[in-house]
Amino acid sequence: MKIAVTYENGQIFQHFGHTEQFKIYDVQDGRIHNSEVVKTNGSGHGALAGMLSSLGVDVLICGGIGGGAQMALAQAGIKLYGGVCGDADKAAEAFVSGELRYDPDAKCDHHEHHHGEGHTCGDHGCGKHNCHK
Repeated sequence: MKIAVTYENGQIFQHFGHTEQFKIYDVQDGRIHNSEVVKTNGSGHGALAGMLSSLGVDVLICGGIGGGAQMALAQAGIKLYGGVCGDADKAAEAFVSGELRYDPDAKCDHHEHHHGEGHTCGDHGCGKHNCHK
């Protein structure tokens, strides 16, 4: 099994469609055997699900995620665990042990309105933005 986590500086990046990196974990026999950081090379919302699929990813752990990306992941057969914050390695380990806390209704719904000047989606952090519900 392969787990992908949206990734920035050891933490779960909070906006799927703007992530510049994923940390990919290889799981065998109920344990993480190795991991690597993979750059998205500027792929946007639509291309990220295809990229993860081509890497053989089975599970995605992320913060906020929009409805279109959720559908693309579902079509690619990738199971989504959204609304997760904090350390990426700890989240992957929690998933493997069956203890990951996530929000099955996590949605990023801020695309319908305008942000103030200087806002970037990756800056809102855990619990400071409405990407969690």
